[in-house]
Amino acid sequence: MVSLPEELETREAAARRRVEELQTEAAELAVRLEEARADLSRLEITRETVAQVLAELSAAEAAPEVPAKDAPEAEGASVPHGVGVMAVPPWREGLVAQVLPDVYRDIVEIVADAPGPLQAKQIVPRIGLEATTAKIEGTRGKLKRLVERGWLDEDAPGRFTLARHGGDTDRVNSR
Repeated sequence: MVSLPEELETREAAARRRVEELQTEAAELAVRLEEARADLSRLEITRETVAQVLAELSAAEAAPEVPAKDAPEAEGASVPHGVGVMAVPPWREGLVAQVLPDVYRDIVEIVADAPGPLQAKQIVPRIGLEATTAKIEGTRGKLKRLVERGWLDEDAPGRFTLARHGGDTDRVNSR
């Protein structure tokens, strides 16, 4: 028969081995977590940079050329990296839907082609998404953003049409 102190020592050694195994697993998971965070950070920076470049290209297309003597000094001027970048620029004369991110452009084109006002739940399947509550609400948020930026109008609550800009509605799909 095994004595009680020997049994306790055996159980203590087994528990100590288990603790060491779990500490090793935790350390490995911590390394994997840091790698995943680094990947996420790189992707966020890439997305922000692309949005910034697209916004700058959009602004450059719409802005009149400034003579060199009137141009602001490049030295000392810094563009914040990804801070305040607007993926959906405000609508202005001469701006076309191609400057919008893909999903926003698709939404504007679908609304432009519709014979009347559309609801978010009608747009979701037309942009290739499953008609779930989450997708409908996400699309509704995009529609509201397009209204805020002047691309669309919300004639009645939840009913969206192409914004009227002095007869310029036929330019949505033009280049």
